[in-house]
Amino acid sequence: NSIPDLKRVLVPLPNGGHIPLDQLGAIVVRKGPPVIKSENARPNAWVYVDLNTTDIGSYVAAAQKVVNKDIHLPQGYSLIWSGQYEYMQEAAKTLALVIPLTLLLVVLLLYFNTKSFIKTGIILLALPFSMVGAIWFLYFAGYHMSVAVWVGIIALLGVSAEMGVVMLLYLEVSYENMKKQGQLVSLQKLREAIFQGAVRRIRPVVMTVMVLLIGLLPILIGHGVGSDVMKRIVAPMFGGIVTALFIQLAFYPAIFFIVMKREMRKLNMITNEKEEIENERN
Repeated sequence: NSIPDLKRVLVPLPNGGHIPLDQLGAIVVRKGPPVIKSENARPNAWVYVDLNTTDIGSYVAAAQKVVNKDIHLPQGYSLIWSGQYEYMQEAAKTLALVIPLTLLLVVLLLYFNTKSFIKTGIILLALPFSMVGAIWFLYFAGYHMSVAVWVGIIALLGVSAEMGVVMLLYLEVSYENMKKQGQLVSLQKLREAIFQGAVRRIRPVVMTVMVLLIGLLPILIGHGVGSDVMKRIVAPMFGGIVTALFIQLAFYPAIFFIVMKREMRKLNMITNEKEEIENERN
């Protein structure tokens, strides 16, 4: 606490004896940082940024443009964007592998289940429409894209595909039953078969959606440790399931009708060709 006392501190000599510290150099008081931090054997300074108006990725991208344009670092200096942004970059690399792999597995499982690329494509139509509800809900809730949101989107894709499989199953069962009974003789009968399958599916699909929404609602309105992360996982699922419900009830039957109508026309053409061949033989 005293500079004069510090000057009188004795320093031992290699050959014996002591001299005061004042004889080895001058002691001068200067203003400087209270703490000197270092990383990788280099001194560094930290600038903390707390965000509440945008996501980290968008802010850093905009900030990097401004910094690179207006700030020129001297030789020997470097600038690193760290913290949550660095973690987000690592997570983005992982998600860049996980998301395509997840979609590929979904497509393969759907194909193994349906044995048809057309039916697999019909089921996959629910995925982009479920994303519409997820994005709108994130917008109204004020959530930005993050790792937790992407986890919720991955879960949403699985749930939407599962609901699509069940819906298509009901339509196929109704179609096959009427086909076995020999009643599929016109497009009107095809409409009746699809209508019966869709009507049977209304109550199960609404029950499924309501169970999911009621189960997710406590997480959305809850508070406590970890609730911020859980809300961002649940938010895309909550909004996406609603739009997935409407797409399946409104568009699935129509798309299934178009596909089955083409199939019926092909079957009729084959039947006509067989009849013409038999007539020529007779």
